[in-house]
Amino acid sequence: MVELLGGLVGLAAAIAALYFILWLFVFLPADMARARRRDPVIWVLISIVGSPLLAILLLIALGDA
Repeated sequence: MVELLGGLVGLAAAIAALYFILWLFVFLPADMARARRRDPVIWVLISIVGSPLLAILLLIALGDA
Protein backbone atom coordinates (compact mmCIF):
# COMPACT_ATOMS: atom_id res chain seq x y z
CA MET A 1 0.00 0.00 0.00
CA VAL A 2 2.82 2.38 0.84
CA GLU A 3 4.48 1.73 -2.53
CA LEU A 4 1.25 2.55 -4.35
CA LEU A 5 0.86 5.79 -2.41
CA GLY A 6 4.47 6.73 -3.13
CA GLY A 7 3.93 6.05 -6.81
CA LEU A 8 0.81 8.20 -6.86
CA VAL A 9 2.59 11.05 -5.11
CA GLY A 10 5.43 10.80 -7.62
CA LEU A 11 2.97 10.81 -10.50
CA ALA A 12 1.15 13.85 -9.09
CA ALA A 13 4.46 15.67 -8.66
CA ALA A 14 5.46 14.87 -12.25
CA ILE A 15 2.12 16.12 -13.59
CA ALA A 16 2.41 19.31 -11.54
CA ALA A 17 5.96 19.89 -12.81
CA LEU A 18 4.88 19.36 -16.43
CA TYR A 19 1.96 21.76 -15.99
CA PHE A 20 4.28 24.40 -14.51
CA ILE A 21 6.74 24.03 -17.40
CA LEU A 22 3.92 24.25 -19.93
CA TRP A 23 2.55 27.34 -18.18
CA LEU A 24 5.99 28.97 -18.05
CA PHE A 25 6.97 28.28 -21.66
CA VAL A 26 3.58 28.58 -23.42
CA PHE A 27 0.68 30.07 -21.50
CA LEU A 28 2.44 32.94 -19.72
CA PRO A 29 4.20 34.40 -22.80
CA ALA A 30 1.08 33.88 -24.95
CA ASP A 31 -1.15 35.68 -22.45
CA MET A 32 1.35 38.50 -22.06
CA ALA A 33 1.63 38.86 -25.85
CA ARG A 34 -2.16 38.95 -26.27
CA ALA A 35 -2.44 41.60 -23.57
CA ARG A 36 0.10 43.72 -25.45
CA ARG A 37 -1.55 43.11 -28.85
CA ARG A 38 1.35 41.06 -30.22
CA ASP A 39 1.35 37.68 -31.99
CA PRO A 40 1.31 34.97 -29.30
CA VAL A 41 2.79 32.29 -31.60
CA ILE A 42 5.96 34.30 -32.19
CA TRP A 43 6.41 34.94 -28.48
CA VAL A 44 5.86 31.29 -27.57
CA LEU A 45 8.54 30.35 -30.11
CA ILE A 46 10.89 32.94 -28.61
CA SER A 47 10.15 31.45 -25.20
CA ILE A 48 10.89 27.91 -26.38
CA VAL A 49 13.99 28.70 -28.47
CA GLY A 50 15.45 31.35 -26.18
CA SER A 51 14.06 31.27 -22.68
CA PRO A 52 10.82 32.22 -20.97
CA LEU A 53 12.63 34.92 -19.03
CA LEU A 54 13.90 36.47 -22.27
CA ALA A 55 10.41 36.50 -23.79
CA ILE A 56 8.84 37.96 -20.65
CA LEU A 57 11.46 40.69 -20.31
CA LEU A 58 11.23 41.60 -24.00
CA LEU A 59 7.44 41.80 -23.81
CA ILE A 60 7.65 44.06 -20.78
CA ALA A 61 10.31 46.25 -22.40
CA LEU A 62 8.53 46.56 -25.74
CA GLY A 63 5.12 47.35 -24.27
CA ASP A 64 2.02 47.61 -26.44
CA ALA A 65 2.22 47.16 -30.20
